[in-house]
Amino acid sequence: MNTAAVLAAFDEIARRRNWQSLHLAMALSVEVAELCRHLQWLDDGQVERMLQSDEAESVAAELADIQMYLLKLAAVMDIDLNEALADKIAENRRRF
Repeated sequence: MNTAAVLAAFDEIARRRNWQSLHLAMALSVEVAELCRHLQWLDDGQVERMLQSDEAESVAAELADIQMYLLKLAAVMDIDLNEALADKIAENRRRF
C-alpha cells in the first residue's frame, strides 16, 4: 500500500472511533511495546524460530500498526518521512 492509501484507511477508522490526533505518539509507543513483547529476552536464534511459527503473523500485525501510526503522526506534524529519512541516513553516514 502506498502512504496515501494507508492514511485514508487510518482516517476512516479514526473517524469511526473518534480518535484524536494528539494521542498518536502515545498510541505509537504502545504499538512498539506490543512488538517488544514478542521479542523480549529472545536471542537471534529464538527470534528466527519464532518468525517461522504462527506468532510471525502477530509480529507482522504489530509492525503494520506501527507503520500506520508513524505515517499518520508524520502527516499530522507535516513531516515528509522520506526527506527526514534521507537526512538521517546522511547524518549517520557522517557520524559513523
